[in-house]
Amino acid sequence: MATKPAADESSPGSAAAGQPPRRKKDRTHWLYIMVIVAVVLGATIGLVFPEVGKSLKPLGTAFVALIKMIIAPIIFCTIVLGVGSVARAATVGKVGGLALGYFITMSTFALAIGLLVGNLIHPGSGLHLQPYEAAAGDQDSGTVDFLMSLIPGSIPVLPTLVLALLVGFALQSMGKSGEPVLKGIQHIQGVVFKLMMMIMWAAPIGAFGAIAAVVGATGWAAIGSMAILMGSFYITCALFILVILGSILKAVAGLNILKLMKYLAREYLLIFSTSSSESALPRLMAKMEHAGVSRPVVGITVPTGYSFNLDGTAIYLTMASLFVSTAMGMPMNLGEQISLLVFMIIASKGAAGVTGAGLATLAAGLQSHRPELLDGMGVIVGIDKFMSEARALTNFTGNAVATLLIGKWTREIDMEQTRAVLSGQRPFDELSLEPEAFEAEPEAGHALPEPQLTH
Repeated sequence: MATKPAADESSPGSAAAGQPPRRKKDRTHWLYIMVIVAVVLGATIGLVFPEVGKSLKPLGTAFVALIKMIIAPIIFCTIVLGVGSVARAATVGKVGGLALGYFITMSTFALAIGLLVGNLIHPGSGLHLQPYEAAAGDQDSGTVDFLMSLIPGSIPVLPTLVLALLVGFALQSMGKSGEPVLKGIQHIQGVVFKLMMMIMWAAPIGAFGAIAAVVGATGWAAIGSMAILMGSFYITCALFILVILGSILKAVAGLNILKLMKYLAREYLLIFSTSSSESALPRLMAKMEHAGVSRPVVGITVPTGYSFNLDGTAIYLTMASLFVSTAMGMPMNLGEQISLLVFMIIASKGAAGVTGAGLATLAAGLQSHRPELLDGMGVIVGIDKFMSEARALTNFTGNAVATLLIGKWTREIDMEQTRAVLSGQRPFDELSLEPEAFEAEPEAGHALPEPQLTH
C-alpha cells in the first residue's frame, strides 16, 4: 500500500528524530565536497595545462560507461514498480485519482518549461565537444581500451522500457498472485540502487577527468557555459516555485507560498545538506498533518508524489539534454524534443531521492533518442551535484503544495488550522517526530474518515 514505504523510510531519513542515519547524511556530504574539489581541480588543470587536461578524457569516458551499464536495470525496476504503484494508488478512489492526475500534469508542465528555457538560452553553445572515442583514438590507448572493455556494455533502453511496461501490466492483471514478484523486483531495485550509489562514489574521478578535458579543449568558454546552465536552472526552479506553484496554491487554497516555505525551513536545510528530498519525507508527512491535512490524504499523496511528482527533476532533465546536444553541435529538432519529453515523463518515475538516479535517467533519454550525445554527458557529471539541491528543493516544495491542494479538493483539510500554522500561531512540535507516528497510518484501501469541511 502507498503508506507503508513511508513508514519504512522514516527511520533512515529522519535526522531530527535522532536516528542513526545521520551517518548516511555525512557520507553524502563528503561525496558532495569531493565532487566540488574535483571540479575545481579539473578546471584548474584544464586552464593551466590544457594538453594534460585533454589526456584525462578517459576518466570521464569510464564513468559515463558505468552510468550506461546501470541504465537498463534502473529503468526496468522503476517502471515495473511504477506501474504497480499507479494501480494501487488508483484503488483509493478520489484522493489517488486526483493526486495522480495532478502529478502527471505538473511533471509534464515542468518538462515543457525546461524545454522552453533551454531553447531560449541555448546552453552549451560554442563548446563543440567531440566524442570521447575520437579523442582517445589519437593516442596510444591500449591500456585504456583494455580497462574500458572490462565495463559491461549498455542494454538498449527503448526495448527495456517496453518490456518493463508489459511486465508491469502483466503483474497488475495477476492481482494478489503477482505481489510476490513485485516484492522480488523491489528487492532487486534495492540492489540496483546500491550499485548506483557505489558508482556515484566514482563521480569525483569522472568529474575531474571530464572537466579537465573540456576546459583543456575550450578554455574559459566551458566554464562560462556551465555557469550559464546552472544559473538558468536555479532561476527557472525559483520562478517555478514562486510563480507557478505559488499562483496555484493562492488560487486554489488562498495560501501564501512564502509562508509555506518558511514553515518548511528546517526541511530545506536538511535537504540542502543531503542533496536529497528523501531525507525529509517523514518530516513532511508529519508537518502536513500538523498543518491540517487529514492523515489518509497525507499518507497517499506524499509517498506517491515522491515517485510521480518530480518537478525539479523534470526541469533538469530537459535543460541538461539540450545543453549536451548543443554543446556537441548536434541540436535536437522539435520532434526529437517532444519525443524526449514523452520518454522522460515515463522514465523519470520511481527514482526520487536516489543519488545519481537523475543522471541515469538523463543518460537513458539521450541513449534512446540520440545515442551519439551520450558521450557529452561527461560535462554534466561535473556540475550535476551543483544542481541537485535545486532539484530536491523543487521536488519537495511541489509535493508540499500538492498535499495542500489535494486536501482542499477532497475537503480533507482544516483550513483554519492551516492558516494558523502557516502564520506561526501554532508552531510544530519537534518532539512529535517519533517512529510510532508513522506506524498507525491506515491502509490505502480503507475508507477515508469523515471529511473536515474547509473554510
